[in-house]
Amino acid sequence: MVTSVVQRKIIHLDCDCFFAAIEVRDNPRLTGKPVAVGGAPEKRGVIATCNYEARQYGVRSAIASAYAKKLCPELIIINPRMSYYREISCSIQTIFHEYTDLVEPLSLDEAFLDVSNSTYCKGSATLIAEEIRQRVYDTQHITISAGVAPNKFLAKIASDWRKPNGLFVIAPNQVAEFVLKLPVNKIYGVGKVTAAKLKAMGIATCGDLQQFSLDTLINKFGIFGERLYELAQGIDHRQVQSIRRRKSLSVEHTYPDDLGDWSAIQIHIPTLLADLEVRLAPKLGEGYAISKRLVKIKFHDFTQTTLAEACQPQSIQEVLTVDDYKRLFSSAFQRGKKPVRLLGVGVGLMDLYERNPVEQLELFPGGTSDKQ
Repeated sequence: MVTSVVQRKIIHLDCDCFFAAIEVRDNPRLTGKPVAVGGAPEKRGVIATCNYEARQYGVRSAIASAYAKKLCPELIIINPRMSYYREISCSIQTIFHEYTDLVEPLSLDEAFLDVSNSTYCKGSATLIAEEIRQRVYDTQHITISAGVAPNKFLAKIASDWRKPNGLFVIAPNQVAEFVLKLPVNKIYGVGKVTAAKLKAMGIATCGDLQQFSLDTLINKFGIFGERLYELAQGIDHRQVQSIRRRKSLSVEHTYPDDLGDWSAIQIHIPTLLADLEVRLAPKLGEGYAISKRLVKIKFHDFTQTTLAEACQPQSIQEVLTVDDYKRLFSSAFQRGKKPVRLLGVGVGLMDLYERNPVEQLELFPGGTSDKQ
């Protein structure tokens, strides 16, 4: 007996300039003006997101608000209203769940949907995506871009293909041709270092990458080589996970004045650890164990470094020790020996609910960031 395999239908939905779009929607006088959501320039704030009018000046998320104002003197920076954004996100997610139970939120403004078995819109993923986009606009008056593809990797790329307010579909029979010309820097996980290695090998597109064997790529890039090999062919077996479990938890703080030396840094470590303990305590009752200590330093010139060390599962008090974190921070500080603008402390988490937990490290994730 031959069992037929259902062709997966994955949608990636991404609200356009989510935080900024909400602020412009609520204040029509901002329409057509460069708008950003973020911290105040005089308090060393950082841009969370901005609209497309601001991006024309080079403003983007994660840059200093003061620098953003230099790029665009007319930029209007609005303090974030996170609780309000979460309410709107919840309303949008409710719409998503009407079409499938398989919804994987990535942040407040984006999510994957697996509609492979959905009977809505005659089972058409494209029609479902179109209907969701229209409903979000009708109810929230903000636009949302969508990508439809046979897997998560391609769906996410597709949602960015016609931003803003666009829909792009990669059908199963189009995958092979589509990935041939896809730049390798579109592959998730390919940063500057990996991109430089690929360029040195003469690899600019996924088509170029397909010319190399699996063994060669593993030899060059380790475990990530296997991922490169599959994604270059448009293969991605990851499932849409309706319940996402944490891999790390952290707190960080940007200081009004640079911390000039090691003695100035040490003073702030106990406060950071106290804040982390408040956040961490409830999580350990949700099936997690601490597996790593993490620290992060961002220097005054915006270069940054992170450092981690494994630790045996212990009580919070045994893990969050000032002496251990001082030792990690001291080693991290030695990498730059420059004035410091931001400090972060965190822990890596092991999911005890997994049958065979394999922990992956995500240092200081931006869980509420507004991705573009």
